[in-house]
Formats: sequence, structure tokens, C-alpha cells
Amino acid sequence: MKKFVLIILLLCIFEGLSYAQGTVSEAENPISISVDLMSRYIWRGMDFGGSPSIQPGIEYNSGSFTLGAWGAFTTNLAGAQEVDLYISYAFNDMFSLTFTDYFFPDETDAAYKYFDYNDNTTGHVFEASLSFNGTDDLPLTFLIATNFHGADARRMNTDGSIGKIQYSTYAELGYSFNNLDAFIGFNLTNPDENLDETGFYGDSFGVTNLGISTSKDIKITDDFSLPLTVSLITNPQAQKIFMVAGFSF
Repeated sequence: MKKFVLIILLLCIFEGLSYAQGTVSEAENPISISVDLMSRYIWRGMDFGGSPSIQPGIEYNSGSFTLGAWGAFTTNLAGAQEVDLYISYAFNDMFSLTFTDYFFPDETDAAYKYFDYNDNTTGHVFEASLSFNGTDDLPLTFLIATNFHGADARRMNTDGSIGKIQYSTYAELGYSFNNLDAFIGFNLTNPDENLDETGFYGDSFGVTNLGISTSKDIKITDDFSLPLTVSLITNPQAQKIFMVAGFSF
């Protein structure tokens, strides 16, 4: 697993040096940056931090490959922070295969270790996902994602000891119409309540992320508009509801 992360970091360094050595016009710049300011960070039906969230991102695109980093930083809880690395490959712009390293720094603990990748002690969660991105004629999207290493929910052995990870799996179906994006997400892992297991996305198989989202551009000047997104999100399994708004830069 250390080799996997090292390869990603080396790719970032190599590509960055290659870019710096060349003369690239703005239209050809393969590097993009973004910042989202969100009223709440809701991910797959789960609330992270219970406060406004600042979410920066940076991506490098080369052909079908995308290499990126993304973060989320709440404004009230030091422990609800996130820094992710990911690499993705697109097949004919319709399908994408992505590997993501999720990490949640605990700012309340000065001793947290980013480079600890031991399966039993790491704070990282490694995920593999496959997505169908839809087409103009078929505005339907589908995602399936599985945790394969790290701080996933654990199986419990019959003797009460902690076992292997659950390989928690999430699936989401989305559909776009009339400037609305509707989505429904499922926890596909079913923890064993008899062994006191809890889940990564929820404590039983079922719907954990259901809602709609829409966006519009808020005109600031003749040359600049600010994209605004508003989402209504529910988690039927947890019986939660969220109303989220945010600006993207």
C-alpha cells in the first residue's frame, strides 16, 4: 500500500516538473484549481462536521487520465477535516475508473500520522470506484464504490475479536432533467447485528442518500458569474434531512 501512495506522489512530482519546464498557453493548461464554499458538507448521506465547509481542489488532466487532490475543512470542529488524493481514467468519456485515498486529519491530536498505512491502525480509507457518466441522449449516471483497505468498518469474529474490513460498498443512481439532478444512493453492505457490527455507510442494507440538486449562475459583472448550487438531501436509513447551498469558484 505504501508503494501505491508513493507512485501517486511521484506521478504528481513528475508531471508538475514536466509542466514547469514547458511553455503552455492558458487554453492548454492541464492544471485546474477550484474552491467550493458550502453551508454543510454532506457526502453520501452523511454529515461531516455540522458546519460550513471550505473545499479546495486541484487537478491535473492528461488525455484520459486525471490526477487530483481535494479537501474539506469545517469551520467549527477541528477534527472534521479531510484531504483526499485520487487518480482516474476515463473510457470514451462514458465510464471512469477511480482510485481514491481518503484521509481525515485529527487536528485535535498533534500525534496523528499521515504516513501510517497499516491496515489495523491507519486513518486512510482506500476506495475503488467505477462510474457511468451518462450521455446527452441518456442523462443517467451510475456509481459503485468499494473500500478495499484501511479504516473501513470491521467484521467481528464469533469470539468477539476484531476481524477483517467489511469492504463497505456504496452504489448511486442519478438522473438529470429540467436543470434538476435527482439521485438515490444505497449502502450495499449488511453488518451482522448479532455480532455487534456497525457499518461504514449505515447499519443495514438500504437507501442512505436520496435527494435533488439544482444550480444557477449569479451574475456579478458582465464578465463574471458565480455558480450557486442548492441541494435537498435525505438519509432515509438514518432519518436525517439536510438543505445545502454553496458557491463554486
